[in-house]
Amino acid sequence: MTKVLLLVADGMGDWPLEELGGKTPLEEAYTPGMDFLAQVSRVGLCQTIPEGMPPGSDIANMTLLGYEPGQYHTGRGPIEAVAMGLETAQDDLIWRCNLVDVSDYSQSGTMLDYAAGHISTRDGGELMQVLQKELGDSEFSFHAGVQYRHILVQKKGLPSRATNLDITPPHDLLEQSIARDLEKYQTCPAVWKLVREAAHILQGVHNHTRARAIWPWGQGGSLTLPAFKHRFSLEGAVISAVDLVKGLGRAAGMRVVDVPGATGLLDTNYQGKLHAARTFLETGDFVFVHLEAPDECGHMGSIQDKVEAISRFDQQIVLPLLEHLRGEDIIMLICCDHLTPVKIRTHARDPVPFLVYDSRKEASGTETFSEKEAARTGLFLGHGHDLLPFALDRMERQ
Repeated sequence: MTKVLLLVADGMGDWPLEELGGKTPLEEAYTPGMDFLAQVSRVGLCQTIPEGMPPGSDIANMTLLGYEPGQYHTGRGPIEAVAMGLETAQDDLIWRCNLVDVSDYSQSGTMLDYAAGHISTRDGGELMQVLQKELGDSEFSFHAGVQYRHILVQKKGLPSRATNLDITPPHDLLEQSIARDLEKYQTCPAVWKLVREAAHILQGVHNHTRARAIWPWGQGGSLTLPAFKHRFSLEGAVISAVDLVKGLGRAAGMRVVDVPGATGLLDTNYQGKLHAARTFLETGDFVFVHLEAPDECGHMGSIQDKVEAISRFDQQIVLPLLEHLRGEDIIMLICCDHLTPVKIRTHARDPVPFLVYDSRKEASGTETFSEKEAARTGLFLGHGHDLLPFALDRMERQ
C-alpha cells in the first residue's frame, strides 16, 4: 500500500530580501532533504488562495486538503470550534477570539501584538476563564484554546448584522491603528459592549500578561465537510499544534493526533510530531504534518528565525521521514499554505512552491527547492484544491 504524506511548513514562502543578498529565507535555509527531493520530483507553483478571498491559513489549508473554500468555508472561528469539540447550534455565530496587546483600546490605539507576547496556554486559559465568569451570559460564551487563540460563541447570532462584520485579522494590523475596526464593532451594540468591557477587565492590575484586549474576528456558522476517506479513499490523520488544522481534520473525519509539547513555534516538539507520523503510517494511508513556526517567524519579522524554522522543518521532519520510509512506496507532497513575507509581516496571496515526489516513478525536477526554481518549471495549478488530487493522480487513485 502506497503511503501519502503532505508536509506543510506554514508561511514558508517569501519574497527576496536585501538582507539575504536577494535570496528568500527558503533559499537561505539549509534544506538538503527538500533539495534532494526537488531533483527527482514534479516541482511547480499552486494558487492556494482563490480570487476574492483573503490569504488566511484557514482558506489555504482547506484547499491543501482538497476542499474548495468557496463551497465549504464559513469562517475561521467555526473551524477552530470543531477542533475544540464545541457543540454549537446552527444559528450560533462562532468567532475566533485573539488575546491581543494594544497601546490603548480607543480610536487612538494601535495593535502592538496579535499574540499578546505569545502568551502561554495556561495564562491565556486563565484569562478566558475570568472573562467567562465576568461577561459570559445567555448570548456570549468564552472558550479557551491554545496560547492566544480562543473562541467566542454568540448564541443565536445568525443571522444578524454581526454575521457580515468585516473585522481585520489582528496579524494584519501590526503597528497600525485599530480605529477602523473599533468603528465596525460599534455597529453591533452587543459586540461593542462586550469588547469594551473585556478590555477594561484585561487591563486590571491582576493581569501580569501582555493581553490587553480581545479581538473577535473570522466569524461564521458551523462547518461541515464531506469525509476525507470517502473523497480520496485514504485513511488519514492530521498532526499540528494549531486548532485551525486540527479543526479541518476533525471536520473531515480524519484522526487528529495531539502531540505533547507542540507549540507552533521554533521550540515545538519535532520528535513528537515525527514519532506520531511514523506511528500512524503503520496502519494509515495519509498523514498531514503541519509546522506553524515559519509563519509565526514571518509575522514577527525575524529573518534569522524564519530561516532557522525552515531548516528545522527540513532536517527534523522531511529528512527523517524520507529515511524512515526508504524502500517503501510513497507519495510525498511538500509545500506551504501561503506566503508570509518578512517584509510585510502578514500573509500574501502569491502562488506557493510545491514538490510532489513519487518513489515509484522517475521525474526530472529542479536543482533546489525554492520559489524561483518552482516558477521556472512552468508547472502551475490555478486552484489549490486541485493540488492533492494532482498528487494522487500520479498513483492512479483519483
